Amino acid sequence: PSVRHATYLILGKPGGGKGTISKKILASHEGFVHISTGDILREEVNKGTEVGNKAKGIMESGGLLPDDLMVDIVSSNISSLSPPPRHLLLDGFPRTMNQAKALDAVIPVEHVISLDIPNEVIVERTSDRWISPSTNKVYSYSYQPPKVHGKCDDTGEDLIQREDDKPESVLKRLETYDDLTKPLNDYYTEKGILKSFQGETSDVIFKQVTEW
Repeated sequence: PSVRHATYLILGKPGGGKGTISKKILASHEGFVHISTGDILREEVNKGTEVGNKAKGIMESGGLLPDDLMVDIVSSNISSLSPPPRHLLLDGFPRTMNQAKALDAVIPVEHVISLDIPNEVIVERTSDRWISPSTNKVYSYSYQPPKVHGKCDDTGEDLIQREDDKPESVLKRLETYDDLTKPLNDYYTEKGILKSFQGETSDVIFKQVTEW
């Protein structure tokens, strides 16, 4: 669609490239504000806040946080935007029907981008991801490897793998996603505002998004 004052959602499986596609949209279009619930929650975990401590165990086990907590987090972030953005891009929310209906009461949604990535691609891609514990810099041995195996380029620290990036956690998240989140595609399809994009790489999918 032509870019105008609107709220966009980007839906897709955990690890399915929502963050990457969002960054490409932000880089190529002016006026967007990006709200990523994953980024917000990881920041809360790193700060050791009450929300972060509650979220940590659930995220590490591959579960989804309670609807009321997620709605509060997103609503407070939207209401804190001043001045209101020309375009809002929500990434990682909503994930359940209850969240979608709660969002409808907060702000109208005009466009939904749904990313359809094969599960096996997501497991391979996510379990290949390692981070520096102090800088949170992300490495991938398949496309952005460290200069020295297992070491951060900047600090020399041993790289670690987040619990929620381990294959067993990834698989559990995908199963949870299939159970709870797929109905969202039907919900937004019935509203006539969803477009699904298929592919295995962000470059392929983003080309489709820009042509939409």
